[in-house]
Amino acid sequence: MIILAAIMSFSMAACSQGNNKKENKETTQNTEKQEEKEMKTLVVYFSATGTTKAAAQKLAKEFNADLYEITPEQPYTDADLDWRDKQSRSTIEMQDKSSRPAIQGRCENIADYDVVWIGFPVWWYTAPTIVNTFIEAHDLSGKTLNVFATSGGSKVEPCTADLKKAYPQYTWGESRLMN
Repeated sequence: MIILAAIMSFSMAACSQGNNKKENKETTQNTEKQEEKEMKTLVVYFSATGTTKAAAQKLAKEFNADLYEITPEQPYTDADLDWRDKQSRSTIEMQDKSSRPAIQGRCENIADYDVVWIGFPVWWYTAPTIVNTFIEAHDLSGKTLNVFATSGGSKVEPCTADLKKAYPQYTWGESRLMN
């Protein structure tokens, strides 16, 4: 009888441990799924010619993210974008680091996102100043900010370094060059 009682006690303890392991595994999986679902991503982009828009759409699809376009209050013309013309709008804006071109509207639901990708064409080896207008118009605290850029020959790392230096209060993540 003593042997039978010991076997039953051992069996019950083993079953109990098995159930605990199963419950712990299910709890861990549910927590991971919940965290995955709760991470909301936004892809914000400025595109003067459509190239960066196409990259933003690709990135949004990859991360199942929402899109938001930084739209200048005054659209850029081909003449505005002529980097060889020292009097073009883009040249003048980029020479003045305090330039903040006006944008249409704000992303009103920015607080809903945990991760924000910020994309732009590289102008004069850095982000166009209109990107600063967007960043300064929104509270990006508590978010991970990632950078993506399009360029015919420049790298994205100097752009990211410039943004990190200008906005050290934010958490900066990865960066990508998307040509």
